[in-house]
Amino acid sequence: MSVELTVVVPAYNEERRLGPTLAAIQEHLESTQRGAWELIVVDDGSTDRTAEIAAEASAADSRVQLVRGGRNRGKGHALRLGVLASYGRRVLVTDADLAAPIEEIDHLDKALADGHAAAIGSRARPGATIGAHQHRLRELLGRTGNFLIRTVAVPGVRDTQCGFKLFDGDRAREAFAASRLHGWGIDVEILQYFRRSGWPVAEVPVRWSHQEGSKVRPLDYVRVLAELTALKARAVHRADVLVGLLFLALSLVLFSGRWISPAHRYFPDSMQDQNQWEWFFAVTADNVRHLNNPLVTTLQNVPDGVNLMANTVMLGLSVPLAPVTWLLGPAVALNVAMTGGLAATAATWYRLIRRRLVPHRGAAALGAALAAFAPPMVSHANAHPNFIVLFMIPLIIDRALRLCEGTRVVRDGVVLGLLTTYQIFLGEEPLLLAALGMLLFALAYAAVRPDVARASWRPLARGLGIALAVTVPLVAFPLYWQFFGPQSYKSVLHGDNAGNSPLAFLSFAERSLAGSQESAGPLSLNPTEQNAFFGWPLIALAFAVVVRLWDRAVVKALAFTAVGAALLSLGPKFRIPLTDIVLPGPWAALSGRPLFESVIESRVAMVCAPALGMLLALALARLLPAPRRAHQYAGLAAVVLALLPIVPAPLKAVDRVDVPPFIAQGTWRAYLGEGETLVPVPVPDPANAEGLHWQTVADLQFRIPGGYFNGPWGPDRIGIYGPSPRNTSNLLRDVRTSGRVPEVTPAWRAAARQDLAFWKAGVLVLAPQRHDGELRATVDALLGRPGKWVGGVWVWDLHEDRT
Repeated sequence: MSVELTVVVPAYNEERRLGPTLAAIQEHLESTQRGAWELIVVDDGSTDRTAEIAAEASAADSRVQLVRGGRNRGKGHALRLGVLASYGRRVLVTDADLAAPIEEIDHLDKALADGHAAAIGSRARPGATIGAHQHRLRELLGRTGNFLIRTVAVPGVRDTQCGFKLFDGDRAREAFAASRLHGWGIDVEILQYFRRSGWPVAEVPVRWSHQEGSKVRPLDYVRVLAELTALKARAVHRADVLVGLLFLALSLVLFSGRWISPAHRYFPDSMQDQNQWEWFFAVTADNVRHLNNPLVTTLQNVPDGVNLMANTVMLGLSVPLAPVTWLLGPAVALNVAMTGGLAATAATWYRLIRRRLVPHRGAAALGAALAAFAPPMVSHANAHPNFIVLFMIPLIIDRALRLCEGTRVVRDGVVLGLLTTYQIFLGEEPLLLAALGMLLFALAYAAVRPDVARASWRPLARGLGIALAVTVPLVAFPLYWQFFGPQSYKSVLHGDNAGNSPLAFLSFAERSLAGSQESAGPLSLNPTEQNAFFGWPLIALAFAVVVRLWDRAVVKALAFTAVGAALLSLGPKFRIPLTDIVLPGPWAALSGRPLFESVIESRVAMVCAPALGMLLALALARLLPAPRRAHQYAGLAAVVLALLPIVPAPLKAVDRVDVPPFIAQGTWRAYLGEGETLVPVPVPDPANAEGLHWQTVADLQFRIPGGYFNGPWGPDRIGIYGPSPRNTSNLLRDVRTSGRVPEVTPAWRAAARQDLAFWKAGVLVLAPQRHDGELRATVDALLGRPGKWVGGVWVWDLHEDRT
């Protein structure tokens, strides 16, 4: 005879309550259940008479069974034994204290009759009634623990830990057979299994009353979280871990030249950007240490200072890495950020591709590697961590796709807002480019799948509104400071011809296996801006993949995204190669718009990298299971031939110029009074920012005029690289460039006195460098006296002029 209902009661040292509980359950089942029922008591290694009481009940009624669990191993183990021993079409699990009366099964039964696979009793849903309460402190701790559990593990369920749950029997046995936890966390583990399997779960309000002698302690909620964390760690597939390690290894190889000796190695292709970024990490750590405003500093560009929020200081990384900066220095902190960030970016692309496109791990790994380590990314790896540390972008994309599903709009909208907020503190321009790429994809996908668009736009719009409501309050002040605070500016002048040449897409980047400086240099702004060098073999392969898989809507959308981004990256106008024909580009419609006016348009081509990576993953997922070996081998050969030329080589690194003893040994301290600055000769600017390195070596103990940053210039506050020009800084820059000593007139001397007073200068310092003789002669002439050789530099003590 089939069993209609099984009731499972886990019990540990319950001799005082078990007898009345079993009697109450039997009485209710006898009077209400129309079919056969069974009652299973699982003794979890009790040391009192619990097992004897259950055995006596079993002897009196054969429908009551005793299952012995051996030694005490926890509620989860007991429940698993009981459910797996059950035969019921429905399975009820209830605690031995009957805090939720057995009569409440009728409410849960209605939920199963409505088509749910499980109905869980809830003390938090409207309609629930609570009789006797716990102690207020205990209740507060319990609610806090339950909140953490449901937020982290089972979002959307208000009460995961109420021990009164009714399941479809077959599904319960499958879920409990797959469970691994022995403790209280099994409640969450089972609910997660039901959710992953797509089995609907109802949360039903019940009557509940606290019973004295409860086995649950406030710290048990902490144990639940620990169990779930350990379970999640064990659930990570070894292949996924291996893929992550491979990404980290590739990143380490790429940056190996600087890891050899971080403080003494320099990437020459970064020009002055490595000095700038190390300074950004150093100044942020200094602001954190002294609880200063992290959005501004006066350590360079004295007296005006620098608006750090208007510069890409990556507070999202430089703040949490402040302890690394304090202990190991900014060079190591920058290395950690770039190496780890690039590997993490590849890992999140891998996660997105596996979750949304292809389950095949090998295909997803290769697609993610292309997305993260494509030639444009390797180019930016020389100098721009904000363009390679993009691990939030795939997470943002995934959350936006969840919004389109419309299942948990409020939660997903809140999470999207938090992710977006964090990305703003990692890099705003990459976020803008990612949004542009997502818009291109959405428009294309909506065109080919209007049915999906109609079903998705309402939850997406609502979720985006929620995300905006979360983001705006969090970033309102920093963005106000960025755009309207001290040393803010309107837009950045990048000059003309910042778009890509069409030939760049077919060519190879300098650090690609098939590339060289001679071939890439004429087609790019500099070695850090080789934004479109994917190479003709990869472009040809992508074209073939699109043709072969054209029937898939996602392929059409990815192809449109890649082509659209490539066209936009050509700039407001471009020349057709090998001709004198100049055509307008689609970027012209965006170039003068707010936010877009500061974008280097060639960078839009970076959107092509993840699009190409996803196309590659789709192709491999179709190719690898191919039944015909010949087709499989031919396809794999085509992939190898397309990717081999763009395999990245380790970035070039050279020994760093030694910091003069005058700086490194602190000799400079004797030359500076209160509030005075040290003036490197020539005055630091984007072409010569070694003075920033001097500052980081000296633990930011002195200030300098000039520097390398973005700041305002002129009455219109147009953004420029470096400080606003002054007569003396311009003169010294020209001498450094030309190597010619100018005729120093009284007017030049007067201008120098004025500029030195403006900079609050205490000492001028000239280190050995190209044209240092001409620079020394010029400064001698400006000040009317020679400098002195001290600690490996020429020094002009300005206090001598005041005595």
